[in-house]
Amino acid sequence: MKSPIIEVAKKACPAVITIVISKDLPKVEGFYMLPFGEKEYIMPKIKDGKTEMQKIGGGSAFIVSPDGYVLTSCHVVEDNEAEYTALLEPSEKYIARVLARDPINDVAILKIEEKNLPYLELGDSDKVELGEDVVAIGNALGEFHDTLSSGIVSGLSRFIRPFNNFSGQTENLRGLIQTDAAINPGNSGGPLVNMKSEVIGINTAAIVGAQNMGFAIPINYAKKDLKEVMMYGKMKVPFLGIKYIIINKEIAEKNNLPVDYGALIIRERLGDPAVIKNSAAQKAGLKEFDIVLNIGEEKIDVDNPLSRIISNYNIGDKAELLFLRDGKKIKTKIELKEKI
Repeated sequence: MKSPIIEVAKKACPAVITIVISKDLPKVEGFYMLPFGEKEYIMPKIKDGKTEMQKIGGGSAFIVSPDGYVLTSCHVVEDNEAEYTALLEPSEKYIARVLARDPINDVAILKIEEKNLPYLELGDSDKVELGEDVVAIGNALGEFHDTLSSGIVSGLSRFIRPFNNFSGQTENLRGLIQTDAAINPGNSGGPLVNMKSEVIGINTAAIVGAQNMGFAIPINYAKKDLKEVMMYGKMKVPFLGIKYIIINKEIAEKNNLPVDYGALIIRERLGDPAVIKNSAAQKAGLKEFDIVLNIGEEKIDVDNPLSRIISNYNIGDKAELLFLRDGKKIKTKIELKEKI
């Protein structure tokens, strides 16, 4: 008896694509040895003024409509200065335009200009069950197109902090689907599908040093983003309107702050406003050096940052905000506006 995964592969693989990341970089015209101390280091020889488009990475993605809308992981396409090419087959190449990035949920939406493309149906990640059979598909190691790995859903609602090589920061990802299907470098952005060939997740990370521990963003996280981009050409994001840092124990101790949690309102650069003009924060009376402690009943901290709390609201929603000013806790009302 043939494996049911064969039919999944036939349905799903044509819609799974490779994303090639390219960037205009200085042209290397050889190498030279640079002595330093008692050692010598190999250094690239770069000629002034010469650049060339170079491949700097890759990932996976999948088509979700016949007219070329594509879903992938945000970290695959987060470089604003890079160019992205979609490979359907080695001979089928298309420019992939990034329409929207949702770094909170590690989701990105792209568009390729073509018609009648193969595409995948989106399932309902709220109905995923522990032990359910799944298949992860992607471009493993950036070399092996249409790589399949099968497994089960081995955990739900997982929380991890993957390290982002591009930004150099640790990020918080919540509500993830855990699977023992192999997710290798290059698989990021590819689909995790059920046995109906429906996408239930977007492959996002694996735990280095652990066996059979991969994670996927639930596809329902991406559905709202996709619907908005299809309707409006962009994601409509609620916006508080402050520049801030999330306080932890170390920051609190170094700066003699009265609390070790919350969002400290502070400008990023001299001359930039800490509170954006005409924003919800300004209308609520927030000022630089205020510490926002809670939105509604949710406490703001490293594990539950302000950006994630705000993402759970809709534009026009009203909420109670608790902040600290000069040692005094103050409550105020905010009405969230659209980020322009």
